[in-house]
Amino acid sequence: MEDRTLRKTINFLSSRTLSLFDRLRLTEHTFMIIVAIVIGVLGGFAGIGIRAMILWISELSFGAGSNFLENVMNTSWYWILIIPAIGGLIVGPIIYFLAPEAKGHGVPEVMEAILLRGGAIRPRVAFLKAVASAITIGTGGSVGREGPIIQIGSSLGSMVGQFFKVPTRRLKTLVGCGAAAGIAAAFNAPIAGALFAVEIILMDFAVAQFSPIVISSVMATVISRSFEGDFAAFIVPKYELISPYEIGFYFILGALSGVAAFMFIKALYFSEDLFDNRMNLPGYVKPAIGGLLVGFIALKFPQTMGVGYDSINNALYGNMIWYIAFALIFIKIIATSITLGSGGSGGIFAPSLFMGAMLGYFFGSFVHQYFPDITASPGAYALVAMGGLVAGTTRAPITAIIIVFELTNDYHIILPLMITCIISTILSSQLSRESIYTLKLVMRNIGIKEGVETNIMESIFVKDVYRKEFDALDATDNFSQVVNKMLQGRGVDFPVLDRNGKVTGIISLNDIRDYLFEKNPCRMF
Repeated sequence: MEDRTLRKTINFLSSRTLSLFDRLRLTEHTFMIIVAIVIGVLGGFAGIGIRAMILWISELSFGAGSNFLENVMNTSWYWILIIPAIGGLIVGPIIYFLAPEAKGHGVPEVMEAILLRGGAIRPRVAFLKAVASAITIGTGGSVGREGPIIQIGSSLGSMVGQFFKVPTRRLKTLVGCGAAAGIAAAFNAPIAGALFAVEIILMDFAVAQFSPIVISSVMATVISRSFEGDFAAFIVPKYELISPYEIGFYFILGALSGVAAFMFIKALYFSEDLFDNRMNLPGYVKPAIGGLLVGFIALKFPQTMGVGYDSINNALYGNMIWYIAFALIFIKIIATSITLGSGGSGGIFAPSLFMGAMLGYFFGSFVHQYFPDITASPGAYALVAMGGLVAGTTRAPITAIIIVFELTNDYHIILPLMITCIISTILSSQLSRESIYTLKLVMRNIGIKEGVETNIMESIFVKDVYRKEFDALDATDNFSQVVNKMLQGRGVDFPVLDRNGKVTGIISLNDIRDYLFEKNPCRMF
């Protein structure tokens, strides 16, 4: 009777405990959902804000008009040289003195914050990144706006998390929410935003993290569409796979995309090394030199200035010359590498899309000329190669496939797109182990995935964790004495001392766990 009463009491207490736990978990989940909504809204407005800043600065620099490329081409040659240099002169001191994290494309800095600082990002980064990127892009820097929006969104997510003092694991999720909101707001692509956050920023597809990230991505898209309309970033003709034999050409296009992605990665980090380590000038002056060099390039190839969406649209609609497209692949690699390597602020997404469009148009012009009956027009290959370059540089093929699909709202080209993105990722990975994002972290001796524990160890100082009081074992203790001392002592690791007090080894509770039940427990105590 007493046993039955005791069992009922235990079951009642267990059920009450589980009920309380469920309520607490629901409360935490609800809190994360609410915060995710807030971050999504902030990320959406941030995306709108930075686009407005870029437009205002570009109109101030090269004149008002719907076509940035035409505005540049109608600008006097000396202004094409001077304006990017002026932009660099303004951006250099902002980054050098106020926020070094705002330099470059920003995504590696977000990943570093997650790996080393638990997702903590300084609040000032969001504002200064917006200003520096808008000036760089608006004055003709050969970079994209997507990377800055990702970093700004991540900074906002971190800022909100730090305000509410959430634990580290939740703070990382909120940073991912901000990154997802940034991509969604930049491309009007909610699915790609969520996938980018989990595939690249967090490198974790855990469902617990995925839910608030999706909500932030959706909310940012809702805000973006409410103010700027619901339309794809690129309006393209309806392309499709013409013949089963055409798949072979997309395999080749995937390989070419992988090679081009590898060239871009190497050129970018060669440029960074050149400006950072071999150019003996103050850091705040280097962006002006980079801007001047980009201006020289733009005298002959104005298509390289800015985000390059006008040129991408020309390639998608077939309004290009094949040899110009071929040249622009390499010229864009050089111009973007100079802009970012010299210390400018901007992203690599738009340049990757640009290079892909030019590569695809060139290759498509070639195969369509010799195999017109079984191949689509060059614009189809330009569209597919856009995804191939993004996949090859970021090593995120799923995100690349979805982002091109959402950019165009065209499902008919999905099979060639999948083949090209996967082949590009495989070949680029064989040529270079690291992506365009992770290479910067590796160069800073920050481990990726398998090196997370090392990162944590490197960020903790011995003076913060050591203690003078500890429990030790004697080298002459028998097993029973060892077990008793470890169970009654502090910690899980115990040094073993010899008769002279010198450490001869360490025994952990895990080391003896498997042997505990091989002995008679009654004789050990």
